[in-house]
Amino acid sequence: MRNDDGGARSLIPEADGSMRFAQDDGTVRALHVCGPEDLDDLPLGEAARAWLDETGFRAGAGKTLLLPGADGRPEAAIAGLGPRGERSRRRFTAAAARSALPAGTWRLAGHHAARERDEIALGWLLAGYRFDRYAEAAAPRAALLPPDGCDAARLEAIAEGERITRTLIDTPAQDAGPAEIAAAALALAERHGADASVVLGAELEAGFPMIHAVGRAAVPERAPRLVDIRAGEDGPAITLVGKGVAFDTGGLNLKPAASMGLMKKDMGGAATVLGLMHMILAMGARMRLRVLIPLAENAVSGAAIRPGDILTSRSGRTVEINNTDAEGRLILADALSLAAEEQPDALVSMATLTGAARVAVGADIAAYFTGDDRLAAALDAAGVAVRDPVWRLPFHDPYEAMIEPGIADLDNAPKGGLAGAITAALFLRRFAGDPARYTHFDINAWTPTAAPGRPKGGAGMGARALLEALADVARR
Repeated sequence: MRNDDGGARSLIPEADGSMRFAQDDGTVRALHVCGPEDLDDLPLGEAARAWLDETGFRAGAGKTLLLPGADGRPEAAIAGLGPRGERSRRRFTAAAARSALPAGTWRLAGHHAARERDEIALGWLLAGYRFDRYAEAAAPRAALLPPDGCDAARLEAIAEGERITRTLIDTPAQDAGPAEIAAAALALAERHGADASVVLGAELEAGFPMIHAVGRAAVPERAPRLVDIRAGEDGPAITLVGKGVAFDTGGLNLKPAASMGLMKKDMGGAATVLGLMHMILAMGARMRLRVLIPLAENAVSGAAIRPGDILTSRSGRTVEINNTDAEGRLILADALSLAAEEQPDALVSMATLTGAARVAVGADIAAYFTGDDRLAAALDAAGVAVRDPVWRLPFHDPYEAMIEPGIADLDNAPKGGLAGAITAALFLRRFAGDPARYTHFDINAWTPTAAPGRPKGGAGMGARALLEALADVARR
């Protein structure tokens, strides 16, 4: 494999501090985070208590109240969580206070259970994300001290990983082609002292023919490639594979305009895996980590793959192309074949793969498939604990016949329209080696409506749940 970043610059700017904790500057004010049932017990001064009583503030979810001191200036604030029995899966609602508070340094007041404390603090950090590459963003205002007892470095690593993911997804395809995404991945690997390489050109065509076939219609400067990153020398072998379709036109089976509008996010699996890689390496997790990012642009030209073509994969299996818009599973298949050759302890792919998964679980839940029941239990528990919802769908073996077209080993787009997420996952499993060690995430990678801690735009779905679950794998 050759080292090559295509001469492109990294897409990931240096962090500006907006997603980090503050340092004590001597002018710290208290932030009380609570629900209506806690208001009477808050340790407030006379003026602040009178103001609270007069306003009728009830600590509704996402609501904020500034509390005046004796001089009339804000001396504290209350951020509402809503009634205890009605709180959503994200108590990140406290993050809404960040934009409502005046500039300065704040500290989390009162006693909170460790999980809730960390959730409030992480929500605050995530609310600091701003995508300002093309427009001037508002300067950060309020800053938070790391709450007592929390692992500040860990929370900052998670927030930074999410910033990396969001930035990559939010960047339009004109500035985030295969070369630029590869450059960002290599820069991130260098930042962590990891080994990294890129395969492209004739070497890619020979060794990863389906990655090459999907991307060969693009202009030369947006040629397909495969990024391979390794880090860590001991612990379980974990391989992460992220789908990196820089833009998906649908190929010759061209998408309609309404479906093509958000296709800059079709590299959301790659972006999520790179953000997760940062979290793992920044925390110094004990594992032998490998990250594979197949990159291509599904473009339209005389070189594009055609419906009815039959491709030969890296594994030797042949694939009939019945829809050129089912290209993500093709590039993942070659990358999974490479990963399976080493038989890692856990192999995980993440991809914006099917609309069927969105129909099944909506835009807010990461659907996943796994042959590892123990990992599934860890994922389900982690998803609830860290408020990163996941839902297991089945590798339903009787549907295997649906992905076998008859004139080739596999069909990339079974007819009929039923169980699309499952048949896509079964297709990938054919290339992943030991099925008991393979897990696949079919994610949306996009927040359609802004919420506290989650602005509209790119999102690293499933990453925090997987981070927690992989810690369980590392302990086995």
